Amino acid sequence: MLYAILCYNQEDVICGWSKAHEDEVMTRLGAVQEKLAREGRLGPVARLMPTTAATTLRKDREPPLVLDGPFAETKEQLLGFYVVDCDSLEGALDIARDLGKANPGRSYEIRPIALFNPAPTSEAVGT
Repeated sequence: MLYAILCYNQEDVICGWSKAHEDEVMTRLGAVQEKLAREGRLGPVARLMPTTAATTLRKDREPPLVLDGPFAETKEQLLGFYVVDCDSLEGALDIARDLGKANPGRSYEIRPIALFNPAPTSEAVGT
């Protein structure tokens, strides 16, 4: 089964890291990703831009309103996600624990994926 592991932390803390600390964390996360890739269990991974780059579409009014910013009332922000293939929730929790050791973030939300429709080619995204 595919699971999404959603990575939450306080954006201002992450944005305040030194380049050396950022590089250290990314190296540790890279090791977890490489292991999962070797096992054939790693799907898409994304690190989101800061919330200052977000746009919100509010559909609770007519016409819908487009606003700059995320406008989520939380202390933690969604910073990125992993898609992993695991036999069970416990397997996905093990991966989240490994990610937590590599990057001591605030929380990792694990959710089963009901529908996965990958892009037809790798060129379809990010080009």
